[in-house]
Amino acid sequence: MRSCKLGLGVFICLLAVVSTSLGSSLPIVFGASRILAQTTDTKKAEADRLLQQGREQYKTSEFEAALKSWQQALYLYREIKDRKSEGKVLNNLGIAHRNLGEYAKAIEYYQQALTIARQIKDLQVEGKVLGNLGVAYRNLGNHAQAIKYYQQDLTIARQIKDPQSEGQALGNLGAAYLSLGDYAKGIEYNQQALKIARQIKDLQSEGTALVNLGTAYNSLGEYEKAIDYHQQALTIARQIKNPQSEGTALDNLGTAYNSFGEYEKAIDYHQQALTIARQIKNPQGEGNALGGMGNAYRNLGDYAKAIDYHQQALTIARQIKNPQSESQSLVNLGNVYYNLGDYAKAIEYNQQALTIAHQIKDPEGKIAALSNLGIAYNFLGNYAKAIDYYQQVLAIARQIKNRQGEGKVLGNLGNVYTNQGNYTKATEYHQQNLTIARQIKDHQSEGKALGNLGNAYANLGDYAKAIKYYQQHLTIARQIKDSQSEGNALNNLGAALEKSGKLPEAEKILLLGIEVWESQRQRLGSNDAFKVSIFEGQTNTYRILQSVLIAQNKTDRALEIAEQGRGRAFVELLASQVSSNSQEQLSNPPNIDQIKQIAKSQNATLVQYSIITDEFKVAGRQKAEESELYIWVIKPTGEVTFRKADLKPLWQKENINLEELVKISRQSIGVRSRGIRVSHKPNPGKAQNNLKRLHQLLINPIADLLPKKETDKVIFIPQNSLFLVPFPALQDKDGKYLIEKHTILTSPSIQVLDLTRQQRQKGRKSSRSVVAGLNFMSSLIVGNPTMPKVALKVGDKPQQLTSLPGAEKEAKAIASLFNTQALIGNNATEAAIVQRLPQARIIHFATHGLFDDIRGLDSAIALAPSEGRLTITPENISYLSSPLSKEDKKDDGLLTAEEIFDMKINADLVVLSACDTGRGRITGDGVIGLSRSLISAGTPSVIVSLWAVDDGSTAFLMTEFYQNLQQSLDKATALRNAMLTTKKKYSNPSQWAAFTLIGESE
Repeated sequence: MRSCKLGLGVFICLLAVVSTSLGSSLPIVFGASRILAQTTDTKKAEADRLLQQGREQYKTSEFEAALKSWQQALYLYREIKDRKSEGKVLNNLGIAHRNLGEYAKAIEYYQQALTIARQIKDLQVEGKVLGNLGVAYRNLGNHAQAIKYYQQDLTIARQIKDPQSEGQALGNLGAAYLSLGDYAKGIEYNQQALKIARQIKDLQSEGTALVNLGTAYNSLGEYEKAIDYHQQALTIARQIKNPQSEGTALDNLGTAYNSFGEYEKAIDYHQQALTIARQIKNPQGEGNALGGMGNAYRNLGDYAKAIDYHQQALTIARQIKNPQSESQSLVNLGNVYYNLGDYAKAIEYNQQALTIAHQIKDPEGKIAALSNLGIAYNFLGNYAKAIDYYQQVLAIARQIKNRQGEGKVLGNLGNVYTNQGNYTKATEYHQQNLTIARQIKDHQSEGKALGNLGNAYANLGDYAKAIKYYQQHLTIARQIKDSQSEGNALNNLGAALEKSGKLPEAEKILLLGIEVWESQRQRLGSNDAFKVSIFEGQTNTYRILQSVLIAQNKTDRALEIAEQGRGRAFVELLASQVSSNSQEQLSNPPNIDQIKQIAKSQNATLVQYSIITDEFKVAGRQKAEESELYIWVIKPTGEVTFRKADLKPLWQKENINLEELVKISRQSIGVRSRGIRVSHKPNPGKAQNNLKRLHQLLINPIADLLPKKETDKVIFIPQNSLFLVPFPALQDKDGKYLIEKHTILTSPSIQVLDLTRQQRQKGRKSSRSVVAGLNFMSSLIVGNPTMPKVALKVGDKPQQLTSLPGAEKEAKAIASLFNTQALIGNNATEAAIVQRLPQARIIHFATHGLFDDIRGLDSAIALAPSEGRLTITPENISYLSSPLSKEDKKDDGLLTAEEIFDMKINADLVVLSACDTGRGRITGDGVIGLSRSLISAGTPSVIVSLWAVDDGSTAFLMTEFYQNLQQSLDKATALRNAMLTTKKKYSNPSQWAAFTLIGESE
């Protein structure tokens, strides 16, 4: 059997907890400058040298080394009774301990430095130490005490008429108020600091104030303002040639673009910050940039890269002994594992972060870890434990007077009560959250609270109130130019209007929502992975709009929206391949006339499915469940018919949903659920029942519309779990299989069919078909390569994939039809095959397939690695900064979907006679995996498998397929006939129904 699997993908949207340092709250390190005259005292000279040495060590985040240097300097200054220098070094010792998370010790040293400054009446030093005391108390979460020290610092600065120190004190006050969530005061103080910096032409302080203002507006959700301030800060940093400030500004820009949903730009800015940090040997900056990149990749759903970057950031935090950064990296890692659905690991990482936060008495760190623990237990359905963690967060937030933190946790508590079905209590908490958000003028949080209130009232069935709150949420989202929130508000408002029976209004609002989503995707440029990721959160709007249109009997318009709501990134990708001149026109979603024309040009009956969900009261609370299956049949004549099937009885009476029915149908015919592990034994009785049940739902409603002639083609356009349906094996009430009555193909969308046809026409100027040139065209046949070693799961021992003698026999038999030699064993290396791929017109792989349902792009074809290549494990299947370089990956024995994506393949047909090659990450854009990459690379027709296939029956089926092609049959008919012949010899559907043709039949 031929199959492997790289992971279980569970995708849950969570909010990352990101810590951003505020520029003006950085401590002030005294150096050895301004020494009035060189002393002859050798002890003084040595002490000064140690002071400077510690300063240099501090710059490169060597805090413990700096601590030792300054301790030695302190001893010498005390010995020679140099009080002024003693005060400076005490202040610096405080800074070192603060960076090590030892805040109590830091305060102790600052207090000693403050005493000396007051004794020797050095007001300037007194002010700076007061500022540093404020920073330490801010780290402890005691913002009220921090503000007292900053105010004293400000008073002194004004007293001695030192505008630079006055600006720094104002900036620190602004930073403290921002930490309290009081954005109005925070912005006011930073604006004053900015004004002074510009008056005295202090570019460094001006940059710091701009950073703080950018951070403030980012927290408020006003991302365009945030980006503007950070860009100004970046300009200044470059103007004054301060690489550390430049790196900070770049990192902050990355954070802002990440919040804005422009992940490509976010990664680019974080990467620039990372390069600078490494050049100037700033490990703290390096760790911050790595953490930012990890957060961006997590938002993209690229969890392997996210883990890799956060692990690197964690390593640096531990190396430089910065517990606060260590705690943040652990929280970030926990967030990734939430998205993977691995709650045990998520909880483990956040517990470690919580332990550190307790040790260093870091309330912000406690809030982050406790909040995420609450989120984990909420998802696990352990609401009591979630509430307990959230209540702890609430107590801390109130204790340190962090109003924004208080508001957010009140919102989280409201969400838990929503999950419990206690909507009245949920509204109480969301109202409290709303009150705080308005008090502190946090518009983004205000919008979210309004949206949550709308959800609560919608769950209570009070749609009038829900609509009112959604409209307020929409107004705020537009004011602060938060397109993600705007799209969500329009989606929710449209759904509430639909429930209220206001269908024309709902239609108008949902169309506006789609405009927002389309505009948001346009900003992502040409990056396919980013477009796929962002589209995941947008598909619901298209589904609700279909329901609204069907309720108004606008079935053709609903088909247009159903088509527009799938495969958009794939369509844009193919359009760019077909024609660079008319790309925009080609990628526009087709209207009903164009859809009819596509059916005509394909000379096929198209069947498009759309799964519609709705909110139902289940076990006392509202829950999203499948309600109906919409089905459109488009005949080659242009006739379009709409039908639907009721999905509610599945979960109401049979206690399963459509996805589960597909899964058990596959299992009952013996389809294995995971790679090379133990297979399910076929149960003929159950298999027949399940296949008939699927036929009843998917085919019965449209059976009378399907062609009567067996050779007429039917192209199914599935959605979600329907991509895994074995359509050929579906049985009618008389036990007749669908493949016996129809010639079947599949496609991710109707428009993809049109583009693959154009792609084929563009690449094949001559009219000669695949069949006509079968015996003399260039072919590439691969069978049973020497297998690589693969660890199927993190922590598993790598094992060599089993040899496939049946695949070798298959490859040799097919190669003889082409009058060529098959690549077998050690000759079937990845390097050799990649070199031959662009020239081949027919490509056939008979080997193991590995599917990845987390990223999709790590789905792979197993080939022979070059001698001495690395064993492949999940830990080193990650990119950019992973231990395995890009060059290594090119010849590691795994030809991945990501590698194919970047190739140019001119083949008329690629056959993946391996297991699970039609599988991958199922998204709103279709299946992200091998078939998508091959079509994107230029292949118009791909044959893939939907499960782990049997060696013997597959060899027989594939030989039959190519012999049928020699008889001048098209690809779809050749595959159908091969299946029917194989069925006579191998009766179980698992042995003959796994393969499907995607794309062109000719």
